[in-house]
Amino acid sequence: MIDEERDERAPLGPGVPAETVLAELRRLRKLDRPTHGGRLFAYVYDPAVPGLDELAVAAYAESAHVNGLDPTAFPSLLAMENALVGAAARLLGGGPGSTAPDVVGSVTSGGTESLILAVKAARDAHPEIAAPRIVVPASAHAAFAKAAHYLRVALDPVPVSAETLRPAVADVAAAIGPETVLVVCSAPSYAHGVVDPVAEIAAVAAAAGVRCHVDACFGGWTLPWLRRLGAPVPPFDFAVPGVTSISVDLHKYAYAPKGVSVLLHRDAALRAPQYFAFADWPGYTMINPVIASTRSGGPIAAAYATLRHLGDDGYLRLAALTRDAVAGLADAVRGVDGLRLMAEPESTVVCFTSTDPELDLFVLVDELAARGWHTQPQLSYADLPASVHLTVTASVAPRVAEFGPDLLAAVAAARAAGPVRLPDELRALASTLTPEALTPDLVAGLAAGLGLGAGGAAGDGAGAGAAGDGAGAGGAATSGAGPLPERMALVNALLDAAPPALRERLLVEFVGLLQRPTW
Repeated sequence: MIDEERDERAPLGPGVPAETVLAELRRLRKLDRPTHGGRLFAYVYDPAVPGLDELAVAAYAESAHVNGLDPTAFPSLLAMENALVGAAARLLGGGPGSTAPDVVGSVTSGGTESLILAVKAARDAHPEIAAPRIVVPASAHAAFAKAAHYLRVALDPVPVSAETLRPAVADVAAAIGPETVLVVCSAPSYAHGVVDPVAEIAAVAAAAGVRCHVDACFGGWTLPWLRRLGAPVPPFDFAVPGVTSISVDLHKYAYAPKGVSVLLHRDAALRAPQYFAFADWPGYTMINPVIASTRSGGPIAAAYATLRHLGDDGYLRLAALTRDAVAGLADAVRGVDGLRLMAEPESTVVCFTSTDPELDLFVLVDELAARGWHTQPQLSYADLPASVHLTVTASVAPRVAEFGPDLLAAVAAARAAGPVRLPDELRALASTLTPEALTPDLVAGLAAGLGLGAGGAAGDGAGAGAAGDGAGAGGAATSGAGPLPERMALVNALLDAAPPALRERLLVEFVGLLQRPTW
């Protein structure tokens, strides 16, 4: 008999019954934030439609083993992808009978991939530019910085107004130079939920002969429905002449399972540089419209089934529920002395800050979590204060009446607890330490001093990404190394006191501590 625990040839150990494996998964899932029920305001999108999860899972299973690498081998996947692109194009001002009848697109794994590909297409369209650059508002999604880093493109951020939370069009125009290959705007920006002046930005980009990408990953599947419901949504899609590409995530407000996004281009010539092809090897010629080669058909089939099932009437109803939930949550914030909305809600975001020095937002976030409301704290940036972000979905609507009283109680508790007081040595560390001086041992000691376990999964906290695609520095998760602290105000206060470069390095090192093999 082989001793499986000692035999290096059996790294996985003996096989176990299927039900045992599923029981393990269920135990692990109990560590997570609730994905349904309308109390998690980030990362997941829940429409609270009976039977939709079951439909998506069944559709996923039908195509889970289909490979998107070769559309000629699996035409079912090609048909579904084309249907998703067509639906997104029609919703966003393209298709037959529109001013953009030749819109084409690709299905990607998520908003980050869509944005990387938009930057790649713009860069590769200008091989004569040796040092390409992209112009982005400071409020643009962090995935543009990731794209610039991966693709070796320089990033030119344009500041946003502390009052409007938008960039000035004149500043965008001034930032465009001879090496600019792409100008970006958001509809809306993730952090605060405001729509940039797309028409004006697209006009200055067109005047300079530069592509303009609208990041509608977050709002592309809600703003058109909100407009139909009477909301004053400004022009942002292909109806705007200078807009050359748009991204929209179906795993957000189209309520499809993770991860499906669509990247649209006004015509095929604009999309062409997005492709990668390679034949100079003895194997098959590789042709990829997106970053991945092998792709499971599961998410695409699940998205197709979701869109087909909900239809126009379903999405209009869900948008109305979300609109009403946003209005109710905003009213709850307005009713609390010491809090103010960062902006009047324009889409599906409620974002607020504190005007009272004795009301610490990070303590408030902990108090809300203790009452079952999981929000997303956002650190201060430039002249923008720290804030609390709520991504609102249709599932929140039935819970709005509960939120107001709990918010008042959480505010009272936060005031009673008082603001976080960083120890002098931690404040000095945050203000003087350079990212280069951080070592894994130093971060491990700091994490231990803050009560952070050196393993497991991070929950919601000071997210380093967005649209849910980032690592957090907190949450009441449990790991093999012990529980992470339920209250993260001290951690978030430390991160808030650190400059962005140090925040980045701290979180990189901390997540590195979490992501360790289980032996």
